[in-house]
Amino acid sequence: MTLSRDSTKVVIVGGGGTMGSSTALHLIRSGYTPSNITVLDVYPIPSAQSAGYDLNKIMSIRLRNKADLQLSLEALDMWKNDPLFKPYFHNVGMADCSSSKEGVGLDKANTWLESEDEILAKIPWFTKDHVKGWKGLFTTDGGWLAAAKAINAIGSFLRSQGVQFGFGGAGTFKQPLLTADGSTCIGVETVDGTKYHADKVVLAAGAWTPALIDLEDQCVSKAWVLAHIQLTPEEAARYKNIPVVYDGDYGFFFEPNEDGILKVCDEFPGFTRFKKHQPFGATHPKLISVPRSHASHPTDTYPDASEVTIRKAMARILPEFRDRKIIDRAMCWCTDTADANLLICEHPRWKNLILATGDSGHTFKLLPNIGKHVVELLEGTLSQQLTEAWRWRPGGDALKSRRAAPAKDLADMPGWKHDARL
Repeated sequence: MTLSRDSTKVVIVGGGGTMGSSTALHLIRSGYTPSNITVLDVYPIPSAQSAGYDLNKIMSIRLRNKADLQLSLEALDMWKNDPLFKPYFHNVGMADCSSSKEGVGLDKANTWLESEDEILAKIPWFTKDHVKGWKGLFTTDGGWLAAAKAINAIGSFLRSQGVQFGFGGAGTFKQPLLTADGSTCIGVETVDGTKYHADKVVLAAGAWTPALIDLEDQCVSKAWVLAHIQLTPEEAARYKNIPVVYDGDYGFFFEPNEDGILKVCDEFPGFTRFKKHQPFGATHPKLISVPRSHASHPTDTYPDASEVTIRKAMARILPEFRDRKIIDRAMCWCTDTADANLLICEHPRWKNLILATGDSGHTFKLLPNIGKHVVELLEGTLSQQLTEAWRWRPGGDALKSRRAAPAKDLADMPGWKHDARL
């Protein structure tokens, strides 16, 4: 059925995050009436529990498959040229010091670095001792994205256009509203009892999605860790415009922001947090990895083991600051699928309930364009290639990591929890 862009009502659950805010943006850009679009989230946009609520995210072009390449190049063009997004792309390049020659696919953008001298030519901030034995890939189209600021820019635009919002209890998903026969979604009820009626509901709740509605084990939510250190103004000036430096065995860091805060992450398989939980549509409670947000539990940090691996990463890629005091420690929650493709499709049990999830650690860079393709799905015009890649596909092993080792559960990892509340 063809949608009327003038009259169709759309509710977006998790609209304060990456995929939700992008969907709201592209509904407006496609001509939908702003007052018929309702964005729901626990926190105001940019949602403080979204993975996109962050200082920075990596921008890089991955050649994992044709669909990924197409989407990444489309996003890159928008980060470079779309006035809404251009201010938030820091095109400083990216040095992937764990890559192989097979990664050289975009001839004008990627350069294989065979020697220490070639690496130092791209990263003159380092010394020869620092990069001893390194080889890797330099991507001129890479860099970093000012994540929370970019989502905030979308939020400002949505407000200026007259989009409707519900936050707090009025924005926290309880269950979908269904027709009497239970076959069709006609809206959303939130935990405070508010009911929002809609022609289409987009569930874009990120790592919280598997806990909200039964995904038949297609997604497993996992946490990754980050640390911030404070540089002096002189140090920050010295590291200005340094490329993102990534080592797949240790971790990565970004140039300091305008306040001199530098973010470091380690590389590891992620943490789960399995609990007995019954999402909507499940016939009984089952083990679900349920996120615990830093926004709701601000004293939470990360496990003691992560302090060790973060320090190892700093010693490897930032030896100058290996002993620098860490001023902030946190975990960032994403949700993985078994094949690392997104899960963007209509739920097979409930017509008009659209899923937009399965980030798998690589979706923030698609902030400018992913919502366009969600709108295409709503309208029945999504390409066959993306429809197939993002289809409903139960039966995979989403628990397996994108890394070689398995994820560990936070129940077995002391040191991160400093608040007894659930």
